[in-house]
Amino acid sequence: MYDKKKVETLKRRYPEGTRICVDSMENDPRPIPPGTKGTVDFVDDIGTVHCKFDNGRLLGLIPGEDGFHTILQEETEEMSEEPEMDMSM
Repeated sequence: MYDKKKVETLKRRYPEGTRICVDSMENDPRPIPPGTKGTVDFVDDIGTVHCKFDNGRLLGLIPGEDGFHTILQEETEEMSEEPEMDMSM
């Protein structure tokens, strides 16, 4: 359980729309597989980070218990862009 200050920090760190990637979920009977990406929906008042995952699942992540990291905007843009061709030849 988190104190109010820690919860407010989590809410600032993971605002709605933040893209995340799961690293590990050890204590869930139906864990989200490592490498699965998702979007933060909200952080509740006890510090659970609720996400909508790209595989269709909805689940809350517990910071410090579940392993996950944010995906930088540049990383998501790189994956969606086609490689540029050199047309100067």
